[in-house]
Amino acid sequence: MPRDHEPSLNEKQFVTQALQENLRLDGRELDQYRPLELRFGDQHGVAEVTLGKTKVLARATAELTVPYPDRPLDGIFTISTELSPMASPSFEVNRPTETEILLSRLLEKTVRRSGALDTESLCLVAGKQCWSVRVDVHVLSHDGNLTDAACVAVVAALRHFRRPDTSIAQGVLTVYTPAEREPVPLSWLHSPFCVTWSFFGEEGTTALLDATWLEEQVRVGSCTFSMNQHGEICQIAKLGGVPVDAVALLQCASVSLTRVKEISDLVDRRLAEDLKRRDKGGFMAELRAENDR
Repeated sequence: MPRDHEPSLNEKQFVTQALQENLRLDGRELDQYRPLELRFGDQHGVAEVTLGKTKVLARATAELTVPYPDRPLDGIFTISTELSPMASPSFEVNRPTETEILLSRLLEKTVRRSGALDTESLCLVAGKQCWSVRVDVHVLSHDGNLTDAACVAVVAALRHFRRPDTSIAQGVLTVYTPAEREPVPLSWLHSPFCVTWSFFGEEGTTALLDATWLEEQVRVGSCTFSMNQHGEICQIAKLGGVPVDAVALLQCASVSLTRVKEISDLVDRRLAEDLKRRDKGGFMAELRAENDR
């Protein structure tokens, strides 16, 4: 099985000693993110997030299906992650690694289980027909902190997505094409984001935000906070590693809320800019332009 290259002993010692002096190789503060960029594709529901050298692409789609028997009034919402060898030599197709499994679970708990998407609004005919919304996450480049970048991509793709409009008359379901009716956005309740901290030192006393791949190789523990801009915590994932003092976790949570608000503002601005770019006189103007042609 292919293995990713590991940093040398000198690299590990250099990073560890620098962190003991509160220094990072890229010159950032300990609680500072790398430059975060968000771009949307030509189609609705496609979002690309760049966090430093880490790049993630998310694509949302929807199709008609039958709801689960135990949830006849809810639609279906799933998140699928793919870590290809293009992102890192340690990833293989159809052979999930521990990194991919943990990423999938964190995204599921943060976005799906927190009720960010109103799944009841996806139900069209109780027990018979509903929308199945799926988000495919593709990691294009891996340089650390996949969780935070992937979460931003998933939330942005879902908020940017538009599904076909529908109507029911005399028990008959009609799905309209974009030429007949303008597609409608999903019913979105809140926007949760992940903020991941890494801990260094023998007792995990040094905490830093948005670790690079090299920094992740020498950390002794990590903790991911999932919350929205209102300070509502969706989950706290402390997956092994050295024990961390409760006071340190509270300080990390406080800083995480500030970062979540900044990310939420960025997503809102990019969505508004994309809507303004697409709105050239409204939907009726687009139809008139097509008729003129």
